[in-house]
Amino acid sequence: MMDIRGLAYVVAETTDLSTWISYATDVLGMMVSESADGELLVKMDERQFRIAVQKGARNAYVASGWEVLDEAAFDAALGVLQKTKTVYELADAALCKRRCVQKMVHFTDPSGNRHELVWGFKSDFDHFASPAGVARFVTGAMGMGHAVLPAANFDATVAFCKDVMGFGLSDIFNFKPAGDAGPVLPIHFMHCNNGRHHSLALAGFPVESGCVHIMVEVESMPEVGRAMDRRAANGAALSATLGQHTNDRVTSFYMRSPSQFDIEFGYGGMVCDWQEHIVHEFTRVSLWGHDFSVGQQG
Repeated sequence: MMDIRGLAYVVAETTDLSTWISYATDVLGMMVSESADGELLVKMDERQFRIAVQKGARNAYVASGWEVLDEAAFDAALGVLQKTKTVYELADAALCKRRCVQKMVHFTDPSGNRHELVWGFKSDFDHFASPAGVARFVTGAMGMGHAVLPAANFDATVAFCKDVMGFGLSDIFNFKPAGDAGPVLPIHFMHCNNGRHHSLALAGFPVESGCVHIMVEVESMPEVGRAMDRRAANGAALSATLGQHTNDRVTSFYMRSPSQFDIEFGYGGMVCDWQEHIVHEFTRVSLWGHDFSVGQQG
């Protein structure tokens, strides 16, 4: 299995880069720059970027970028791909330059989600200075946050993420959108080699945008409140009201990104000791709040 250390970045596509620029700066409170090839780089810490947004024909999620510790871990991951007969492609120098890494390999899971595995980030360590005054995002050894991806081919995708990519199961939720009499849609929350409760979750249903949501975390509750005000002031669509999750204890709200997947903006995520953590099934998404019906209105 691979030894993934965290979610390094995500890649999105948009028909309108200007909308993403204003959303990233005025709502998320992140910095933006444009790469030489016209890609929007969204910065939330000392890394060159954590969200890369490319101009395209659709508004959608493109890829999840996962990082390993060093070249030896990258070579070991290549060995896992070869041993499991996973179809993969090594990135050329141009793509590695765009992602600001030494090397990258990319592949898809059984549900068609694109994963990019990288090592050796290049960074000028420019200071992060939020245009909206956000003090700090929780990143570092915890990765940039988490991603929840659609997995219509659920069992095979869970097995791939465990047995090939090396993720461990944190807990389980069986979503029943129509109540007990209706279908059960499974969601598995999965961790890698850091303390974040989950860096990846797999949802057993298709999503048109290619992603259910990504989560970014700040270090205080007032930062979440200020983000809520910025969302309202700038007219970004609300997807779920403020609430606190049962499983990872994050207090957060959800809003729609210009690429049509949601962004969860939260505080207070659980840091797990994986020698002590007990896997469980939780039957409520939230301890309080998180009214997702607001996102279905209009």
